[in-house]
Amino acid sequence: MAEIINMPKLGFDMAEGVLVRWVKQVGDTVAKGDVLAEIETDKATVEVETHSAGTILQLVVEQGAVVPVNAPIAVIGQPGEKADLPTGDGEQKTEAAPQTPTQPTPVSQSAPAAESDSDKVKASPLARKIAKDNAVNLADLQGTGPGGRVVKKDVEAALDGQKTEDRKPSAPVYSPSSFVVSQEDKVIPTTKLRQAIGRRLVESKQTIPHFYVTHEYKMNALMDMRKQINAYLPDNEKVSVNDFIIKAAALTLRQFPNLNATIKGAEIVQFGRVNVGVAVTVPGGLMTVVVKDADVKPLRQISGEIKAMAARARDGKVKPDDVDGSTFSTSNLGMYDVEDFIAIINPPEAAILAISSAREIPVVENSQVKIGWRMKATISVDHRVSDGAEAAQFMQALAEFLENPARVLV
Repeated sequence: MAEIINMPKLGFDMAEGVLVRWVKQVGDTVAKGDVLAEIETDKATVEVETHSAGTILQLVVEQGAVVPVNAPIAVIGQPGEKADLPTGDGEQKTEAAPQTPTQPTPVSQSAPAAESDSDKVKASPLARKIAKDNAVNLADLQGTGPGGRVVKKDVEAALDGQKTEDRKPSAPVYSPSSFVVSQEDKVIPTTKLRQAIGRRLVESKQTIPHFYVTHEYKMNALMDMRKQINAYLPDNEKVSVNDFIIKAAALTLRQFPNLNATIKGAEIVQFGRVNVGVAVTVPGGLMTVVVKDADVKPLRQISGEIKAMAARARDGKVKPDDVDGSTFSTSNLGMYDVEDFIAIINPPEAAILAISSAREIPVVENSQVKIGWRMKATISVDHRVSDGAEAAQFMQALAEFLENPARVLV
């Protein structure tokens, strides 16, 4: 039986996505894991992969179409196989697969718009967006991606080159009076990602009764252990402070399942798996990538997965599994020299941990002032699910892992 590929659901609030581009066409042979299409959601542009090998028998929707989640978009199988596609009334409709390559029937009979030079260039969706926003002609760029595809860094390099050219006629030193300050208002349309963030966080603050608990952690032992571990690792595999915190939080959640939970009506659902979401900065906003089963994965694997998922998120190439299924979230602003902050809960989760900078500060130990590493973290909790005492106990238990980091490794 032929396999039907459906529009994936990325997050609990996703209702539909836009099929931006077909990477494969009818008649193409594909292997498991090949990229079939690119779809755009409120959160990101995602590459849809095939789950089996075969031949593209049918493309159900056109490029640019808005498709509900779980609706069929393509059929893969062996030539001559049939696929049961759902009809509008919910029943299944059996269709014979075409024997010869065919393209989706156009919805509009009007003449198609002429393609620009940029439209004909192979480029990632994120590269196209940045180029469009900055009036860069993709046809002028040399792509460094697979098969000569133009990617984000190619467009950014071109923009950097433009800025350098713009600076050449200017004097190398400016006085404050030489800057021209525009008094014109600038209107910037919000991206789909920014709109989605706004909707989710307004909903979160309006419907979830937040409360907050802050704890300060002694980080001397962790900073020393990280230094020792990284001495044995290549630069691209070094572990971060955040990697330790993700693992420590996951282990602590095993002791406090009520914080690894969600509320549904009059019931609290405690998740069986500990999937920790990690907020990542991407162009135009934030995205949460998810470390599945973080409580049972070794530190080095967690570190590698976060690096890989964050890179895909920033390049606009996240996979559905990268961003789906979190049960508890974290937000780390430690790299920005932040002393303390609070985070908004990522619904439908019950809690989120805000992580600040690890800093060397004067501390008092045994009645003596000395220099020590300290870090503050604040947990935001849904008061419908938990109370202050449990949140405080969680933060204390987290200290057992962060202040004794060998426990994270065993």
